[in-house]
Amino acid sequence: MFPSSNPPDLSDPLLMAARHHSPCPPKFNLFGIGVSRTDYHEATTILIQAAQERHSMIVDHMPVHGLIEACSDSFLKDKINQFDIVAPDGQPVRWALNRFHQANLSDRVYGPELMLRLCQQAEQKGIGVYLYGSQSVVLEKLQQKLLHRFPLLRIVGAESPPFRPLTPEEDEATVARINRSGAGLIFLGLGCPKQEHFAFDHRHKIYGVQLCVGAAFDFHAGTKKIAPPWMQRNSLEWVFRLWCEPKRLWQRYLFTNSIFLWKILRRELGPLK
Repeated sequence: MFPSSNPPDLSDPLLMAARHHSPCPPKFNLFGIGVSRTDYHEATTILIQAAQERHSMIVDHMPVHGLIEACSDSFLKDKINQFDIVAPDGQPVRWALNRFHQANLSDRVYGPELMLRLCQQAEQKGIGVYLYGSQSVVLEKLQQKLLHRFPLLRIVGAESPPFRPLTPEEDEATVARINRSGAGLIFLGLGCPKQEHFAFDHRHKIYGVQLCVGAAFDFHAGTKKIAPPWMQRNSLEWVFRLWCEPKRLWQRYLFTNSIFLWKILRRELGPLK
């Protein structure tokens, strides 16, 4: 393990070679996006090992909305396709992997659930976690909830960045704070695609595993309701979230769900004659 007082030099070519040879699960092309064939156990095992050694890794969770966003933005697509793990966050994404690539996945890898599993392991192994994103009031509640559930969890830092691009000086200071904290797991709750850009742009600067977990901060803080398990299992989480936030989400789901269904149909029917 790299001691927090003496972080690793990520410019070291041997270290970078080790990073690129990390045992990550295979990816399969889903409409131009490489999505990882993985499950909770495999992802947790890989990420905890990397976190203990403070290896730089970047992890995304891919629901339908994120998939369609990336498909329509070549700049974002190029970045996401270089992530170490792109987990099938949404049930429809898992279904598409099984349908078109025989992935045989029995469950998705949901960002909020993986976050809890990693925190449980981090508590047992003494790995520091850092919370970056959302609003201060959400972060306060999130820390309280996590510590109630995992009393020995080492939350070594939590900050809510400004809702604007960071200046170069602010960015440098942020990276320094995260690295000095000794965190092995850095959870990013900045929303899509801001968190993906942040993770990718700092992949060689931050010593630890950066995980884009989106709304997990709000769900675990209790500031937003999470869909019942039966709705999650049956690909109906979007219906629940739309019911909770209709004004904010109706256009998103109308647009992205329709495009996803169209892509599925095109794939099933083959090229149009």
